[in-house]
Amino acid sequence: MRHVRALRRAYDLMRARFGHQHWWPGETPFEICVGAILTQNTAWSNVERAISNLKAAQVLEPTGLFALPESRLAELIRPAGYFNVKARRLRAFLRVLVEECRSDLRELFAGDTRIVRERLLSINGIGPETADSMLLYAGGHRSFVVDAYTKRIFGRHGWSASDADYHAVKLLCEQALRQRPAEARLDYCQDYHAQLVMVGKHFCRPRAPRCAECPLQALLPN
Repeated sequence: MRHVRALRRAYDLMRARFGHQHWWPGETPFEICVGAILTQNTAWSNVERAISNLKAAQVLEPTGLFALPESRLAELIRPAGYFNVKARRLRAFLRVLVEECRSDLRELFAGDTRIVRERLLSINGIGPETADSMLLYAGGHRSFVVDAYTKRIFGRHGWSASDADYHAVKLLCEQALRQRPAEARLDYCQDYHAQLVMVGKHFCRPRAPRCAECPLQALLPN
């Protein structure tokens, strides 16, 4: 419970510093899903270039993207890195969306969060972080995203063990979110993750962290 209270306080401190983030970048739920796959092991700036290529080719929609030969898809997403691997992963996701869900993301995301999450995790190349990003930002499910920033911040503040697995950190975050009314939790969950990204990018860096300037400095262990 102590960590849950600290996490609730942490959000207030981050929100006061950064304001509401209105995040994830993406113009449509489908673009968010594509971006969630492309951002694996690369910077978002590289993903933006790849998505720009898809838009320029006028294929950033399910059936058009799925109709592309895999080699052409890989060429278009080359800026995102690991483009052959990511082309296969995109096609695996698109196969489920187009062939099983009639190209309808609402159908893909319909149902209980746990069941939809298992459906996504069964797709080759979609792991927990990618699945939760899709659920939270494209599907409207309250499924917290745990990324490298989250793990680093939590480890340094003693909120989770350095070797804590993904599920343990996710569960801790979701427990902290339960204080809000149900209708406010989706925005809370989305913005909380975005706030952690801001702290991780600007203050809680892998090397030479800027602890003295960080909005979470007061929550560091003594």
